[in-house]
Amino acid sequence: MEYYGHIDSSTPSLTISLLPGYRGLGIGTQLLDSLLFLLRENGYLRASLSVQRKNPALRLYERAEFQILEEKVSERAERALKTNRQYLNDSFVVTRNGRFCIPVKKECRSMVPGSVVEQSSTGATLFIEPEAVANLREELEIYRIEEDAEERKILYTLTNMTAEREAELMEDIRVIQKLDFMFAKGKLSLEMDAVEPKINLEQYMELKGARHPMLEKESCVPLDFQIGRGIRGVIITGPNTGGKTVAIKTVALMSAMACSGLHVPCREADICMQNQILCDIGDGQNISDNLSTFSAHIKNVLDILKRVRPDSLVIMDELGSGTDPQEGMGIAISILEELRRSGALFLVTTHYPEVKEYADRYGDVQNARMEFDRDSLKPLYRLKVGEAGESCALYIAKRLGFPDKMLASAAREAYGERSEALIQNMHLHGGSSRLEKLHAPRIEKAAVVRDSMDAVRKFTRGDSVTILPDEKIGIVVKPADKNGNVLVQLRNEKMLISHKRLRLKVAAAELYPEDYDFSIIFDTVEVRKARHKMGKHHMEGLEIEVEE
Repeated sequence: MEYYGHIDSSTPSLTISLLPGYRGLGIGTQLLDSLLFLLRENGYLRASLSVQRKNPALRLYERAEFQILEEKVSERAERALKTNRQYLNDSFVVTRNGRFCIPVKKECRSMVPGSVVEQSSTGATLFIEPEAVANLREELEIYRIEEDAEERKILYTLTNMTAEREAELMEDIRVIQKLDFMFAKGKLSLEMDAVEPKINLEQYMELKGARHPMLEKESCVPLDFQIGRGIRGVIITGPNTGGKTVAIKTVALMSAMACSGLHVPCREADICMQNQILCDIGDGQNISDNLSTFSAHIKNVLDILKRVRPDSLVIMDELGSGTDPQEGMGIAISILEELRRSGALFLVTTHYPEVKEYADRYGDVQNARMEFDRDSLKPLYRLKVGEAGESCALYIAKRLGFPDKMLASAAREAYGERSEALIQNMHLHGGSSRLEKLHAPRIEKAAVVRDSMDAVRKFTRGDSVTILPDEKIGIVVKPADKNGNVLVQLRNEKMLISHKRLRLKVAAAELYPEDYDFSIIFDTVEVRKARHKMGKHHMEGLEIEVEE
């Protein structure tokens, strides 16, 4: 670094230059900040900077001069604040419309030289920009305009340079997007402990050890499933909470992930490409659309049947539910017939025995069931293909505490003559026969309370009340009469209002002293003058109307 200086009594000066090998390292910036700090510490509020026009650091030094000027404006404002302290409402500098202002009392406007920028909401305070600040502010604004122009110039230059390389940049974005997508798929595969599935075009799917990614790996029971190669449809039956819905969701999700180019959380997977995966799962009830559970199902199913193709995968949960069982069963079988004729792969769940029997009529439709341990009365969450399952509703109800008597009655209603064997098998004799009743509050008719003067709300003269439902505020002139009406003074009139519409806001005892003259509030000016005259002497012909 090379430097030389010249200091006289009036103007200190210093010239600094960096050797070529040390430029561009931020040394000049640090040095400039240190010099500015020393100048401020020694009371200098302005510094003149001169830089060679070819110097690449020109904008840096001009910015430094801008900072000095900005600080000087702030200091001038603080000085004006101290000088005019006796005329101010507050002891701090405020910014209004980008200007440094001091809050001056309205009556002291002429005592503070400057221009009014704004006034307070109450009008008691004027925000004035002192003259000393205004002169420097104009110079500061010039620097800001120059700074903005320089920024725009830089942005225009950069934009033009970018436009010249648009094709290369768009290609870079495309490559980065592709790489980001690939890395995201890889990260997801590692998190799920997934494998690369085999892809086929033969409408065949085989999953071994499939796991739904939203279930914990440690507690999840893996799913083994196979469809295709002569089997177009699988009908899954079994108990409630047995895992039917999770099983079909897992199959649909594995297919969707494979067709999207993702790895699947399976031990092994061979999945066919599907042009579409059509699902009807869940309630679908919608009050705004006037759809019941059954209506929502049917609407969705109709849309599926319109879209289905031989290379589609159809998933339906609780087929035919939500309506009369006999009619629902018939609709379910008709839907299965349409799906079978379409040639698509389909997977459905049901509780209808007739639907289970449907699979036995055709070689390309197969039954499957979710296994259930009747001894522990707990689902095993394992899918067994080739067998129809039972809903096990009676077993589950017994485990949950259903009385034996009610269960026996339910079995006889459901199975008729075949029920006795089931009753014996479930040991429904001699068990609990009644439900244990829990306490619940009783509904009692309330006694009729006649509205009498004793029940009328007590309002006294001078009470501040709220009038419902308008929420208007009034003052009680007279308490309630025999009909329960209270005379209330509003802004411009007196009104009789039922006590039921009044709510006490502030009692008169809290508002007025004991001997307060309420005529000041309730009487007109003319009446008060008349009272005053009559208090001095007799006035012939003068009358005062008194409200009873």
